[in-house]
Amino acid sequence: MAQANVQTELYTLQLPSKHESITPLEALIEEVADKHNVAEDVFANMMTCLNEAVINAIIHGNKLDPNKKVYVNVEVYGKRIIWTVTDEGAGFDYNNLADPTAADRLEELTGRGVFILKHLADQCIFNASGNEVELHFKI
Repeated sequence: MAQANVQTELYTLQLPSKHESITPLEALIEEVADKHNVAEDVFANMMTCLNEAVINAIIHGNKLDPNKKVYVNVEVYGKRIIWTVTDEGAGFDYNNLADPTAADRLEELTGRGVFILKHLADQCIFNASGNEVELHFKI
């Protein structure tokens, strides 16, 4: 059986490294979700993951440097949405993070971002240096 032609849609944002950049990010998430009839639970997971990834890129990756940008790319392909968040920082070692569910870490206020991404996205892929994450969601 022949594969039907599946249209790919692309969206992109270049965000300055400041907290206010979350506003256009959330508008894009809502636009994509509305256009593609994304279920509420998937929408909530996307919103949580993308907020987390972009805030981490702004604060930890770009160190709130106003001269550095965070790049958000979205690819909608069939029944899948792939978000890519890239910062201009040095990256980090995502394989050697403390377990936020460990008993001695439960009271800590930070350190759960990667854990959240890995649990709420259908797939979470970091590049080798750790300054880019790809988040897949089935719709």
